[in-house]
Amino acid sequence: MQYWRMDIRGLQIFLAVTETLNFSRAALRLHISVSAVSRTIQRLEEDLGQVLLERDQRSMRLTPAGRTFREYAQRSMAAWLEVRSQMRGDAQLAGEVNLFCSVTASYSILAPVLEAFRVRQPGVEIMMHTGDQADGIERVLSGQDDVAVSSRPQYLPPKLGFLSLLQTPMVVCIPAGDCAVRRSMLSGDPASPDFDWSGIPFIVPERGVTKDMLDSWFERRRSQPRIYAQVSGHEAIVAMVGLGLGVGIAPDLVIQASGITGRVSPVTVWEPLPALDIGLCCLSSRLADPRVKSLWDVAQQTYGAAL
Repeated sequence: MQYWRMDIRGLQIFLAVTETLNFSRAALRLHISVSAVSRTIQRLEEDLGQVLLERDQRSMRLTPAGRTFREYAQRSMAAWLEVRSQMRGDAQLAGEVNLFCSVTASYSILAPVLEAFRVRQPGVEIMMHTGDQADGIERVLSGQDDVAVSSRPQYLPPKLGFLSLLQTPMVVCIPAGDCAVRRSMLSGDPASPDFDWSGIPFIVPERGVTKDMLDSWFERRRSQPRIYAQVSGHEAIVAMVGLGLGVGIAPDLVIQASGITGRVSPVTVWEPLPALDIGLCCLSSRLADPRVKSLWDVAQQTYGAAL
């Protein structure tokens, strides 16, 4: 039994490396040392008599033998986890799931999911990390987190699974109080296709789905706004608009949760921005872990009942 446990651990480490293609990130995910990861890969390559990973100072990639062994490892881990889950019972799952989300998502989206998950899996601890939702997909792809709450990008990486939970309108918002920004916006008609956006100070996202969305929107307008600031997170955009510093875009969900809805006003524009599709994302291979799969299923059931 001791040998079997070690063999399963070796497969788990190998799969973490194939998902992150980085020893340090794999070690961070598994809470072990980088040297332990390196020794495990070396031992697997010695046992198999094949090089599984090609490595240099800048990158890492699977060899043909590595891809073949990855398929075996995935099948073996999935079978082991399924048998263990059946023998222990779902309620006896234990361990951690690393979850990344924005502050707004933590209570506006995840609260009912986590409440139901704690009832179903009391032995599994959610390790929550918060930040700009635009970072969620990259954190999952890099192995920093198991699951993230994120907007669905236009292009979804093939190895990423996405579970849509809800859609929220994107709102163009201006300061509600009298100020130069508000007067500039209301001096014309933003709902007109001829409205001149070039002199309007905009507070824009630094990166992510909504930045791409806004860039495309202005490209279709054949206009270039005056960028007042690039900030991280929709919450910061709403706050700065409320202070009268510029015009911004934000999900209605964030505006309603901001606590300063009276300080910003939505405006009707000629072409509304598309709604954001918000959901959970994770590496498809991570769904073989019954803890991740259970959280996924709970989220689907929670929002499926509400849709």
